[in-house]
Amino acid sequence: DKTCVSKYQGSGFVISASLTTNVNCWCGLQIENKMTKEKTQRKHFLETLSVLHWVLTFLFFGKIPPHFILMVYLMFTSLWPLSALYFVWLVLDWDTPERGGRKIHIVRNWKTWDHFRDYFPVKLVKTAELNPNKNYVLGCHPHGIMSCGAFSAFSTKSCGFAELFPGLRCRLAILAGLFRIPLMREYIMGAGLLPVSKASLEHLLSKSGKGNAVVIVVGGAAESLASSPGVNTVVVRNRKGFVRLALQYGADLVPVYSFGENDLFQQVTFSEGSFGRKLQDLIKKIMGFSPCVFVGEHFLIMPYRHPVTIVVGNPIAVPLRITPTEEEVDHYHGLYMEGLSNLFQEQKVSCGLSESHRLEII
Repeated sequence: DKTCVSKYQGSGFVISASLTTNVNCWCGLQIENKMTKEKTQRKHFLETLSVLHWVLTFLFFGKIPPHFILMVYLMFTSLWPLSALYFVWLVLDWDTPERGGRKIHIVRNWKTWDHFRDYFPVKLVKTAELNPNKNYVLGCHPHGIMSCGAFSAFSTKSCGFAELFPGLRCRLAILAGLFRIPLMREYIMGAGLLPVSKASLEHLLSKSGKGNAVVIVVGGAAESLASSPGVNTVVVRNRKGFVRLALQYGADLVPVYSFGENDLFQQVTFSEGSFGRKLQDLIKKIMGFSPCVFVGEHFLIMPYRHPVTIVVGNPIAVPLRITPTEEEVDHYHGLYMEGLSNLFQEQKVSCGLSESHRLEII
């Protein structure tokens, strides 16, 4: 019998075998290949589970009733002291989100965020240096349905922000009302999220030293209603508060574009003036967010596995103006929109779009 020594390398697996026949060599290859497929299926499952956790948090646990009902229910059980103590804690800790929050590094480093990143996957791209001796206001566009890319890149450590921009501390600012929800507030504060309120942003830019990068999804709820695959529409033309904030604290402005964010869900859009759109606008006015009618894959709530590339653009130098004039705000707002447009044009092809795609600013 002739000894067969075979080594196969490629497609994520390596085989070394010393067998007596070619048939045995092939059997060894098949067994190893099967093991690799099983590992891939496990990885696929973990990615799906990680994203499902995020989606359920966004859709259900980010609302007041479930948490409030739970806390009230506990008041009528033998566990009532837990509920009572938590409500006391809630009162004493009410202003913590406005004072920098309570970031927990273990939460930001969870392995589940690596699986979350790999599901799409999400990639963070650097185009310019950011000086760690300065503060920055990053405007992220578009919002999409759930801002999955922004969360992965700026609220977890899975995309390597700290390695790309050494010395900078990044914080993502989200809807302030979420920090008033029992239990939910503890979770999102642990992830390093901050309320996008004046008090919160001023605290970060004035009382936390230098090297802070606050990320604001400028378009907010209005921009989410324009989210649709193949559409690149951002709501920023009449949004100037973030520019005024940057001037008041001398923080440089940085445009950020999340290529692929709008492709994660299909959205049912209602025309202006329709009953559906009026209802969405009414809820947005009352609650601060717009209920979007969308579909994805797997039970219709999971986002599509579409790549998301977050590109951080060139910083725009902003002077310190404690009381900026309207002319100054308009000037730097114009520079910001120009920088955002240039970023889109320069990066769109490398991020999977064609030359014919254009950015629409409304």
